[in-house]
Amino acid sequence: MITGKTKLLGVIGAPIAHSLSPIMHNAAIAHLGLDYVYLPFLVQPEHLQQAIDGFAAIGLQGFNITIPHKQAIVPLLTEVTPTAQAIGAVNTVWRTENGWSGTNTDVAGFLKPLQDEPRDWSQTTAVILGNGGAARAVVAGCAQLGCAAIQVVGRDAHKLDAFLHSWVGSSLGVNLQVHTWTHLRNLLPHAGLLVNTTPIGMSPHIERSPLSPEEADLLVPTLIAYDLIYTPNPTVFLQQATDRGAIAIDGLEMLVQQGAAALEIWLQQHVPVDVMRRSLQQHLGLGS
Repeated sequence: MITGKTKLLGVIGAPIAHSLSPIMHNAAIAHLGLDYVYLPFLVQPEHLQQAIDGFAAIGLQGFNITIPHKQAIVPLLTEVTPTAQAIGAVNTVWRTENGWSGTNTDVAGFLKPLQDEPRDWSQTTAVILGNGGAARAVVAGCAQLGCAAIQVVGRDAHKLDAFLHSWVGSSLGVNLQVHTWTHLRNLLPHAGLLVNTTPIGMSPHIERSPLSPEEADLLVPTLIAYDLIYTPNPTVFLQQATDRGAIAIDGLEMLVQQGAAALEIWLQQHVPVDVMRRSLQQHLGLGS
């Protein structure tokens, strides 16, 4: 039951109606028997400052940030963790006596499934498809893993150059190179980790893949293919990879793990990750 004593958490974005975060967070909160509720808030870019001020006024305990606010919110916060500063994006915010503090749990969410894979990351080349906001968290994650090289592939040479230069002087020590898509065929045979951070293959165009059939034929069986998309399951990209003997990881676990990391920050206790995962699997009709 929600009362005047119920503590508020939430997620902001534009659009926001599609967000699955309320499903998994409220499932965990109910399991723990806590007097909290997690709500989605539609916040347009021009109203971001007003929203932050309003959240402080009504005593919101913390919130997640999704597109298009992950970078825009950084200068509005009192404190930002070094990881989030290096990435240049925040996805989790909490209240302190001094104001709002922010971090990026996307990195922890991305890394969690990979930590269960036996791999010498110091000998592994990571190839990342796309150079948007999601790719920034993946680059930071690959740097934390200690990958031998990180190769980012994109369509626009000017955006790639800006992406590369944004990491200059980073505390993460990123060994990063950027390439236009025409060079992808040269990179794929050497990839030990291949990550799709693009929306290619997401609904409604679920028949698509970022890889052509000819490019997919260059994948090696020792590869880990990781798609940040979590529905459909599997995506065409992951099906291409498994057909060639690769290990496939979909984006559902990253979604769950980044959410669990955020919830632990807010609640200051361990949270039932299995409950969060199961709530999303049931919602998406993925079974257990």
